[in-house]
Amino acid sequence: MRPYEMSLASAAGRIRRRELSPVELLDSVLERLWEVQPHLGAYAVVTADRAREAAREAERSLVRGRARGPLHGVPMALKDLIDVAGVATAAGSRVRAGHRARRDSTVAARLAGAGAILLGKTHTHEFGYGLITPQTRNARDPHRVAGGSSGGSAVAVASGAATFALGTDTGGSIRVPAALNGVVGLKPTYGLVPRRGVTSLAWSLDHVGPITRTAQDAGLVLAALVGQDPRHPDEPLAGGDPGHHADLTGLRVGVPVNHYFEHVDPEVESAVRRAVAQLEALGARAVEVEIPMTRYIQAVQWGLMVPEAGAYHEHSLRTAADLYGADVRVLLEAGGLMSAGDYLRAQRARTLMRRAWARVLADVDVIAAPTVPLTAVHAGQESVTWPDGTVESVSDAYVRLSAPADITGVPSLSLPVGRDRAGLPIGMQLLGRPLAEELLVRVGGAYEATRPAGEPAPAP
Repeated sequence: MRPYEMSLASAAGRIRRRELSPVELLDSVLERLWEVQPHLGAYAVVTADRAREAAREAERSLVRGRARGPLHGVPMALKDLIDVAGVATAAGSRVRAGHRARRDSTVAARLAGAGAILLGKTHTHEFGYGLITPQTRNARDPHRVAGGSSGGSAVAVASGAATFALGTDTGGSIRVPAALNGVVGLKPTYGLVPRRGVTSLAWSLDHVGPITRTAQDAGLVLAALVGQDPRHPDEPLAGGDPGHHADLTGLRVGVPVNHYFEHVDPEVESAVRRAVAQLEALGARAVEVEIPMTRYIQAVQWGLMVPEAGAYHEHSLRTAADLYGADVRVLLEAGGLMSAGDYLRAQRARTLMRRAWARVLADVDVIAAPTVPLTAVHAGQESVTWPDGTVESVSDAYVRLSAPADITGVPSLSLPVGRDRAGLPIGMQLLGRPLAEELLVRVGGAYEATRPAGEPAPAP
């Protein structure tokens, strides 16, 4: 196995044991990055010289017997919404051209403190306001969409051009591209990961989280971002060997009887139900659950996101509207058309939805459902027609199953559970109670232990 193909846990462990040099790992990942970047376009900015110097310093530290932290010497990428001092943060927009932060975002500082090495910034749909990431192509099929808005981060990890990456998730923007590219994406509990220094889309919905190759890797990154489990301040967050927790006896897995399996591709549904059966084989018990208030999901998502995004961009819309892409500009201008009453009603509905979800999650430990209702569509495809004649935009389809976790703030882990006939990845998400990330990582890791180890996508 070449170094760029290693999981974070494997690479970090070998570096700690002096079996792998940080320089060797970085050189392998950079070589892979330059190989796939012209075909996939994952990166907006590559900080190769900075990364090489950091890798050399990481190697010198190991010689002195000092490792900076659990991610020492591991190369990673950050979505181009996340500030790093002195590095451009354009947010995928001409509005931000030339912008350079004066200080690190909290998450960038914490990853650096844990020893991770920045490779560069990955492409995002403009200001995170979209589910496609048009600059980037799918790691498994360059003729298809990468998903968004953290498409660059997912493609970098899926192709071996980063060992792990960070994305942001407001309506599914970590989990959607993770599912479409066959990697793991973790949207943490709302507020668990600090967002200082991260460009906002909608502040009451925004989350920052990891995109990785395995559930265990996601736990390791989250531990570095958070430090400690707020429920147990004296214990570190999850990130251990999932093989030690493969027995799921007694775990109650909620399987939705509504919403999550409606207007879903049959191959996606079959793969997710097979994954649930695998969890049952590990000792879990499937329990049917009804998802509450489903008729309000889309209205609440847009009722919160549109006015908040419009307010954030109010000044720029007045002074530089022509610099926005047409699709994002229309959405931002729509924010000015919504009344305060509409926004307050959306907030009230969100409160009721959170309470209703809490009641459902009191009866099960996790909920298992498709991450997205269909695999990656061809670039340029704007809509999908379901067998009953219903026509849905691609963006609405991709956000439909991921939005509830953003609205309610519950954590959600997406992991690959199969491929369709075209060889495209299928994702399943595990949703849990607030601050249940450790459980989601454990369940995801137990499932992964039953499957062959995933490999980076082949070069295009």
